[in-house]
Order: sequence, then structure tokens, then C-alpha cells
Amino acid sequence: MPVRSGWLLPTGQTRQNTRITSIGATTPVNPFASRSGILPGTYDGKYRVGGLWMSGNGPMTATVYHGRAVVQGGTTDGSYPVALDEDITITFGDGDPLNPRIDLVVLRVYDNDIDALGKYEAAIEIVRGEPAAVPVAPTPPPVSLTLFSVRVKAGASAGTGGVGWADGILTDLRTTIASVGGILPVYNNAAVPGAYPGQYQDNDNSHFLQRWDGTSWVAYPREIGGIAPNNMLSTGSYIGQFRETNGVLQRWNGTTWANYQPPVEVETASGALNTYGGWTVSNFTARRTRGVATVRVSMTRAGTDITAGSTGTIPDQQMCVLPTGWRPVSNYEAPASDYLATGGATIFSTGIVSLRSWTPTAVIPNGRIVHITATYVL
Repeated sequence: MPVRSGWLLPTGQTRQNTRITSIGATTPVNPFASRSGILPGTYDGKYRVGGLWMSGNGPMTATVYHGRAVVQGGTTDGSYPVALDEDITITFGDGDPLNPRIDLVVLRVYDNDIDALGKYEAAIEIVRGEPAAVPVAPTPPPVSLTLFSVRVKAGASAGTGGVGWADGILTDLRTTIASVGGILPVYNNAAVPGAYPGQYQDNDNSHFLQRWDGTSWVAYPREIGGIAPNNMLSTGSYIGQFRETNGVLQRWNGTTWANYQPPVEVETASGALNTYGGWTVSNFTARRTRGVATVRVSMTRAGTDITAGSTGTIPDQQMCVLPTGWRPVSNYEAPASDYLATGGATIFSTGIVSLRSWTPTAVIPNGRIVHITATYVL
């Protein structure tokens, strides 16, 4: 018999059965029971699961390949280590004339002490589904591990071309197990809850190690401070985590990913300035953010009156010097006013503020305050 089960037969437990089914792999689901699943691994180490694979080998037949698994019975019945030590062929029944159906291929354990079905054995079986216009898979029998589902099309038979293995009718439903404390290689069971905080699984779909925290599987390490790459994190692990989504930076707020808007950094300046003769500082304030500054200088005339010519010309009046960090990249022309007349000033890249024109024939008397306001790129 190619399907062997350890410590199931009432008599005849052979040394070979014991060796082959010596698995030692039980991923717990509670203090008394384990998951059902297949031991991972392939001959070349390139794939997660190779055991109990299935592929079509004829119109209505398929091969189930060798492998080892654990099938959990009832909570207090224990788990059954099972090994298929040679490839076997299984045959599907002909399709219904009118409707398709879905069959399951399962690894099933019979234990007369538990199920009273009169035998002690493990077997690869086909559980036939009901034909329907929209078929659904049948319920797996107790104490079994579902391996694959197969959609059997209407009218399928050896004489009509069979089930059509090349048409994508086969669905892999195998799941994995690992020893207690081992890191479980996820395969069709990424959403299955953990059994204890501190349990680990390697989620190949998400490409990271996960730790069960008692409520959910959390990416481990959490990469605190790191920005998760595009399409790599659907749910945040903590408030304040960041991810990149199609070129947009997003922040996890505890409920959803929100496009990140960095806070606007604002710097200000005020106070005294270095001045030139004939001028004193009445007021200086400045504000800048994201490389743009708004500067307001109020200068009081402390010398002789200045009278503009008929065309608005005046002798250039160097008034003050802006501090480093508040000077424009290139010379900037700014408006000037004392609320009675207006003029023009130049703010040089060196920081010098120079009044250069005024309303024709208007006077800037001693004690008059001239205001200059400008916004420019630093």
C-alpha cells in the first residue's frame, strides 16, 4: 500500500512505516491540536512545496506524486503522520451531460476507533461535487487534507477529450506545516491565524517574515523608520509608518494610508539691521518657507530732506543691509512707499537695500518712514 500512516493500524506497524512517517512536524492551532498540512521542500530546493503535487496524465486521469503530510483528527484524537511513498494514478468520473462540477482530491485517514467505518488506512480519494450551472466544491470528509480541486466540464469523458488539463481547471489547495518553533513557509494559508504570540511565518507573497502578535500577522522586523516599497504593504504595522505608492509618499494613521503632506516649516527674523548714514531702522520683519521669503523693511529718514526731480529721480539711497540667509538669489526690484508717495528700490543679492526713485517732485522729509516690501526666491 503506497499510502502509509504511522501508528494507525491496530497491528502490523512496521519499522518501515515508522521510519517513513517519522515527521515531527506539528504546527499547533491550540494546546492540543495541530494544523493539517504538507511538509515543504523539493529535490532542488527551488520551490516551497513539492510533495503530493498532482498533474494530468490522461483524459480523465491524473498522477499524485509522493510526499509527506500530517492530518489532524478531532481535537482529542491526535494527528496522523502520513506518507505517500510512490506516485499513484487516480481516475475522475465522466462529466454530467448538462452542467460542470467541481471535484476535490483529498488525503483521507480512516480510523475505525474513531469513525466506525471498519478500516484503518490512509488513502488519496476524489470527492465528487454536484453538477450545477455555477458549481461549488463539495465539503471535504472529516479527517482529511484537501490537495486540489478539479473542474470537470459538462460532457467530459475519455472519448470527448477528457477534463481538459491544459485549460486551467486544476487549483492547488495544498497547505504547509512546520515543527513547533519553526518558521512556517506560507503556501495557500497566509491568512490562517497563529497559535501563539511569537510564532513566525515566511510570507512568500508579501516577501517578508511575519510574527503573530496575538491578533494579526505583523511584518517582522517592522522596519521602523523605513519606507515600504511600492505594492509591498497593504496594511500598516504602526501609526506613523510610511510607504511609497506609485510615486506618492503615504503615512499609516491607524486606519488607512493617507497621502503625506509634510508640515510647512516657517522661519522668521526681525530686529536691527546694519544701516547707512541718513537712515535708521524703524522695523524689520521677515518670513520664509520652502525657499521663498517675504521681507518688510521700514526705514526712517534721519538726514536732510530728499526731493525728487521732475522725472522722479533721486540720488541712490543705500538704506540698510539684509542679514545673510534673507537675501535674494539675484537683484530684485521692490516697491517703496510712505503712504503719501511711492518709489522703487533695489534689493541686491549682496543684501543692500537701495531706494532709487520717488514720486516726481515729492519730498521725503526728515523723520518720514519709508516702507519696502518684497517676496522673492532665496
